[in-house]
Amino acid sequence: MGDVINTAALVQSGSTSAADVVSACLGRIKRRDKSVNALVSYDDDRVLADAARIDKKRASGKSLGKLAGVPVVVKDNICTEFSRTTCGSKILETYVSQFNAFVVDQLINADAVIVGKGNLDEFAMGSSTEFSLHGGTLNPWDTNRVPGGSSGGPAVAVASRMVSASLGSDTGGSIRQPASFCGVVGLKPSYGRVSRYGLVAYGSSLDQIGPFTTSVDDAALMLEVIAGHDGRDSTSVNQDVPTYSSALNEPVEGKRIGVCAACFAEGLSDDVRQSVEQAIEKLRDAGCEIVPIDLPHMKYAIASYYMIAMAEASSNLARFDGVHYGYRTEQPQDLADMYASSRGEGFGAEVKRRIMMGTYALSSGYYDAYYLKALKVRRLIKEDFDAAFKRCDVIALPVAPTTAFAIGEKIDDPLAMYLSDMYTVFANLAGLCAISLPCGFDAAGLPIGWQLMGPPFGESTLLSVAHQYQNITDFHLQTPALAAD
Repeated sequence: MGDVINTAALVQSGSTSAADVVSACLGRIKRRDKSVNALVSYDDDRVLADAARIDKKRASGKSLGKLAGVPVVVKDNICTEFSRTTCGSKILETYVSQFNAFVVDQLINADAVIVGKGNLDEFAMGSSTEFSLHGGTLNPWDTNRVPGGSSGGPAVAVASRMVSASLGSDTGGSIRQPASFCGVVGLKPSYGRVSRYGLVAYGSSLDQIGPFTTSVDDAALMLEVIAGHDGRDSTSVNQDVPTYSSALNEPVEGKRIGVCAACFAEGLSDDVRQSVEQAIEKLRDAGCEIVPIDLPHMKYAIASYYMIAMAEASSNLARFDGVHYGYRTEQPQDLADMYASSRGEGFGAEVKRRIMMGTYALSSGYYDAYYLKALKVRRLIKEDFDAAFKRCDVIALPVAPTTAFAIGEKIDDPLAMYLSDMYTVFANLAGLCAISLPCGFDAAGLPIGWQLMGPPFGESTLLSVAHQYQNITDFHLQTPALAAD
């Protein structure tokens, strides 16, 4: 069993108290976070008061929720009324939401303790967590390396064992890639499975909230809690939430694992290729059938994804104008200067780049050539996956072409940074569910993750296959030295 399930069971039974769990968690944060900068905020008094409330509830004879006493971090683009939501940006440096995100209320209702907010690339735009108002987050396996992004803070908080679980957002791989770089499990649910209400939007047709954990069974339980229909999100699907935990031990014999040879071509490091191929063989040995598939339009995925994401970012970030809330320049010359200077001073370089490119793609005379064409390619990519899932149950592929790269290595080369997402954007473009799992280590001792993708709302099968893989391997049990203090 994972940390989440074990902790909740101990608190529910009275074998330990939520206060003791949270006190130990805060101690780990104080010792470890100074080395990695995973959290942007936490409040001891509030956290301990939440734990006391849970203990009082148990003492009064009331049953506790599924996540009783479990310490959780949420990414700092998920709104909370009890702390700032900065999105790692100067433009929201002092912003406190007047409401909780849907997922935050779901955690609270399940008696989890939200201990703090996790660092991120500004407005979730990045693959390294180097672009943040709060400074970069460091990889706990090697603090000279990035943790991945944009959900680097939540990934590192779990990898460092500061907390049992965390929530991130995934627009093009921002949960799965940092999970791979940090040696933890990262789950991107199907589009519409988890409400986006209260998630500060980057790409509205791509964004999805999901958990980081140390094990698949913990990820399944987290998804049970945060999933569900929410009428405040027009893209939230009105379907019952399965009990994902109960499906984990379904036999995998006969399950068909799709493998696309093009995903193992040029650009993939030898260490990653070897580890992912060995993981696939483990499933073959467990009784799965390996099925070759073709994804003919995959080479266009990165271009299509970034065109769509940047166009949606241009639209979504137009609301940060220095008028309604957030940062406003101090002494504007006039109204036009107030808009321009507030945005110019409030946004970082990468966010400005994406806004400008998205605005250009949506402009008169270029819309058809860029944005509309990207949408057509997206449709073709989705059709490729629809055809593939007629032949297989899940698809296996790498998460990223390399392991964690050095801090500063790609910060001045946006195209190289964007290619970090070359294997993850498929799931967002096609609305699929996908999970990143530890499957090995490279020659430098850095974690390697591999990825399983399922069809929309195919989480039960996806999680059962992933769980069976973890039952026959122990990569997910390995921890960085930082977690041993």
